[in-house]
Amino acid sequence: MAQDAGQGCRGMRSWSLTSRLVGGVLAVVLGCLVLLDAGLVGFTRFEVTERLDNSLQEVSERLQSVITLLPRTPQRSDIAWLPGVGPRTLAYQIIAADGRMILRSQNAPEQVFVSDPQTGFADSTRFRVYVAPPTSQGYRVLVGEPVFHRREAVRRAILLSIGPTLFLLPVMWFLIRWIIRRGMRPLEQLQAAMQSRGSGDLSPIPPLNLPIELASIQNAANTLLARLEDALTAERAFAASAAHELRNPLAALQAQAQILAGSLHHDPKARQRADLIVSRIQGFGKMVEKILQFSRASSGVAFRRTKLDLLPVLELLCRDLDKGETPGGRIRLLRQDCETYPVWGDLDAVGILFRNLLENALLYGTPITPVDILLGANGVVEIRNACTPLPAEVRARLSRPFVRGGSAKPGSGLGLTIARLITRQMEAGFAIPDAGGEGTFIVRLSFRQAGAA
Repeated sequence: MAQDAGQGCRGMRSWSLTSRLVGGVLAVVLGCLVLLDAGLVGFTRFEVTERLDNSLQEVSERLQSVITLLPRTPQRSDIAWLPGVGPRTLAYQIIAADGRMILRSQNAPEQVFVSDPQTGFADSTRFRVYVAPPTSQGYRVLVGEPVFHRREAVRRAILLSIGPTLFLLPVMWFLIRWIIRRGMRPLEQLQAAMQSRGSGDLSPIPPLNLPIELASIQNAANTLLARLEDALTAERAFAASAAHELRNPLAALQAQAQILAGSLHHDPKARQRADLIVSRIQGFGKMVEKILQFSRASSGVAFRRTKLDLLPVLELLCRDLDKGETPGGRIRLLRQDCETYPVWGDLDAVGILFRNLLENALLYGTPITPVDILLGANGVVEIRNACTPLPAEVRARLSRPFVRGGSAKPGSGLGLTIARLITRQMEAGFAIPDAGGEGTFIVRLSFRQAGAA
């Protein structure tokens, strides 16, 4: 169930709290800045336009005061030639009451700025024009500003208003990111402390310099770890006590039954019944042992992990279980010239794991064919035995409790289940690959070697 939950978590889309906070804060800041800049753009456009219009009106009024001093009535249109006049310079026209132009600047058009000059502001294709009120002689002054110059002035004013904001955007992004990452550093310390422990370390998390919000999480995690440690210790103690309390009476009962069977040599039928009782007691003892191992595996016997050498464990089990008549032994340990095979695991759990796998291979394998233990590279260990080929659907169900492959030989149906539970707790791989119909049953284990990172 824990592995399924882990796979479900890995299947979910991962996300970073720091990235989400940085993105959210930046989005809010950028949104506010966009609204502020939009207001600045409108206000700047209005202010610049108002100032330029006031300048037009002021220039026209000054020209109008000069025109009132004209001593004569011009008969033709004159052009006022002034040095330094450019495309951005203000242009002006002076027209008579009948609409006839009597004076214009050299950069003003030959036609009147507007067809129907009325006092106030007006727009033409190229100029923004202000028409002054007529003088006592009936003259009107028209002052025009080039439109492109006005647009250029507005654009520069807007850039001066929002330019600092655009320049400060990367600075704000860097500062916000730095502040949030610095604020999230205690959380990263807590995360690193919890991740570095693995599932086999149930000791409390050491004290860290955490804020109040995270200190409560650390305390809750330490409380949970302590409760889990107490529960696992109590369950292991119960399994050990139960095994001791059950083995002694069964051993005594088996000894008494064997003595009884030995004393009944004169009565063949009674001896046969006594031998049956002895075999049933032996089978019951093995079943009790498997159930206790299953209980220990379910209680988390393999969660504690240390560095251990797998070779002595396998050699001891081979000497203990190898009782066949095959030359050279029934079990062959193929170590490939390696002197040590260090892996991460619990010594008792590894012993239970390989004892169940080897007993399963010896029980259901062909008696005349040896059982091979292959120690491969990168912590891969394979156990092979000859047997009748099994369908894929049968192999998929063999690791379930009390499921057997259809053999008539006595067995509990718990050996592969115990092995799978222990490998899950050790975070090791467990697989029953297809041998390709060659009549070979393979169990492949993948350990994390002690020398690996």
